[in-house]
Amino acid sequence: MHYKTVTVIVLVTLLWGCKNPEGNPKEGEPASDTLAVAMETPTETWEVLFNGSSFDHWRGFLKEGMPPGWSIEAGAMSYTPGDTHGNDIISKDTYTNFILSLEWKISEGGNSGIFWGVHEDAEFEYPYQTGPEIQVLDDEKHPDSFVGEGTHKAGALYDMIAPAQSVVKPAGEWNLCIIEVDHNANKGMVSLNGTIIVEFPVQGAEWDALVENSKFKGWKGFGIYPTGHLALQDHGNQVWFRDIKIKRLPD
Repeated sequence: MHYKTVTVIVLVTLLWGCKNPEGNPKEGEPASDTLAVAMETPTETWEVLFNGSSFDHWRGFLKEGMPPGWSIEAGAMSYTPGDTHGNDIISKDTYTNFILSLEWKISEGGNSGIFWGVHEDAEFEYPYQTGPEIQVLDDEKHPDSFVGEGTHKAGALYDMIAPAQSVVKPAGEWNLCIIEVDHNANKGMVSLNGTIIVEFPVQGAEWDALVENSKFKGWKGFGIYPTGHLALQDHGNQVWFRDIKIKRLPD
């Protein structure tokens, strides 16, 4: 059986297998019927954003091509820091409502991030100025893990919502991350290694309150673009991503 098919079956099993006898979700465990149904659909309905052999769907932020430091190693995209900084990459296409599935692996003591809703404009120097972030981190050794009351830990909605529990694997091991953003239902969700660890609104008064109580308070453009690019971050540490695919949800 193909590896991606195995991943889908395992995730769906986890999502449906963690309900209590009444059919209600247990706190901190997989619970989204929408996510389960989406993951069950045939793999050909997903858009593959990285197939292990090319960067065809990616380019540098505010750049036409790929920035330095990015390479492909054993079917994974790898970022190795060098003399330059700010080598973030974005998806060539933009997305509004979606389910994003990918695997990430971080170096010891490393830090990176996954963004959506990134608005590309010369007035913004980095993707994080407009796009909300799901944290990629070595929770055991990076200083960010021990500040912000958990909102900087791996899988967190960065500086806004901490993971409900720790399910991240150690540095050097792969983590399966599923991110759902649905403006129609006004919900966002993060699943890490088969467990939903963060749920959040994506617009409206509740979202505005999250931003108001974070470091992003007063930032022009932050979190206001329903449609935008995905981004992967150069935070000065080595990081790997693989098996990146996305499913569009109805607009």
